[in-house]
Amino acid sequence: MKSNVTSLGNRIFIIDGYDLHMPERTGAYVIVDDDITIVETGPSLSVPHILQGLQELQIQLEDVRNIIVTHIHLDHAGGAGLLLQHCPQAKVYVHPKGARHLINPSRLIAGAKAVYGDTFDTLFDPIYAIPEENVISKGDGDTLQIGQYCELSFLDTPGHANHHMSIYDPISNGIFTGDTLGVRYQSLEENGVPLFLPSTSPNQFNPDAMLSSINRVKKLQVDKIYFGHYSASTNVNEVYTQLQYWLPRFVEEGEKAMRHGKDHTSLSESLVEQISDHLHKKGVSPSHPAFTMIQLDMKICAMGILDYIAERDER
Repeated sequence: MKSNVTSLGNRIFIIDGYDLHMPERTGAYVIVDDDITIVETGPSLSVPHILQGLQELQIQLEDVRNIIVTHIHLDHAGGAGLLLQHCPQAKVYVHPKGARHLINPSRLIAGAKAVYGDTFDTLFDPIYAIPEENVISKGDGDTLQIGQYCELSFLDTPGHANHHMSIYDPISNGIFTGDTLGVRYQSLEENGVPLFLPSTSPNQFNPDAMLSSINRVKKLQVDKIYFGHYSASTNVNEVYTQLQYWLPRFVEEGEKAMRHGKDHTSLSESLVEQISDHLHKKGVSPSHPAFTMIQLDMKICAMGILDYIAERDER
């Protein structure tokens, strides 16, 4: 069986969860410290891959003590309930605004069905409620001791979602940013073309809050950023530069689409066209496999951008 585990150094590993049945789409991070800690679970379909990865790392399931989710979107936390069933000693840590939705995921499920439609069951089922006694909220500035020399710190980082937190690890001087600092396309970076795009999915996307969160992380002067999608980058200044380039352009394209009465499908096509032009100048062929992910991402991003503009204009 092919390994789905990669060492990222500083006692941190990533397990490929094959979200959407695609490699290098969504990962679960394992911090091998005194208390084994997992950051992000992905959807329930990723849990068997996580279990395989833990077995490869020779980690006993009863030794997993902490499961942390950056936010409760199902591609990051949908598998938390299922994974917890396999990890009897673990607690699940989440933003205070997300806790009740892990305990009772009915609204979370309904919101995801509105976005993903008929594909929901294939992508996310099953979703299990987590017992209230297993859910611990972590707010801005809270900490979690996971080892003699390691205290993780939690930061409130909205923009992608109101219930989003990032987790700072002092050992690696790195930060787990979920979706707040966008998406990293690993296959492009392997070809020498780093690409970091904002993740603007519905229904709480806010570009001003996202920019504030980016600036907050930037001030920490981290050496490494651990993305929900996908893996880690030490090219941190390039991350900030690209997000600050693309974020206003995404919103600008959305405003054009609204003015001309276009829907999210048209906006998605416009965003893909802009990104394609950018990559073409870098020598990337339209047949590159990253375009499949980019097209999928832009469909969801377009929905969030138009939702944001409509609500903003209504206010």
